[in-house]
Amino acid sequence: MPAPSCGSNADSSSLSPQVKSLCVDPENDLYLSVTSAWEITLKYMVGRLQLPVPAAEYVYSRRIANQIESLDLSEACVVELAKLPSLHSDPFDRMLVCQAIVHGLAILTPDEWITRYPVNVIW
Repeated sequence: MPAPSCGSNADSSSLSPQVKSLCVDPENDLYLSVTSAWEITLKYMVGRLQLPVPAAEYVYSRRIANQIESLDLSEACVVELAKLPSLHSDPFDRMLVCQAIVHGLAILTPDEWITRYPVNVIW
């Protein structure tokens, strides 16, 4: 499951107070991983995720509207996967962990499995 976006959704009751605060702080850079965009698109294509517009339009428009940067998937991130123990069964979440490690980023998620990896998790 992709991490929740912030931006104009920072008042969502599903976000922790700490995450809400981080999302509205203009000093923080927010990123949406291409890995999350990929997962959103796949779920939309197979009917497991309903969106008001096609996935490509939704991801792009919401990212831009919320001033969230795109985080590309690099070779360094992909090969980082070989260093991770197989704690989490979701390949998308494991790749998000790799990206966070390589780029020195925090992941905003309530997923307790991700906290078992050597990555900064905030919730």
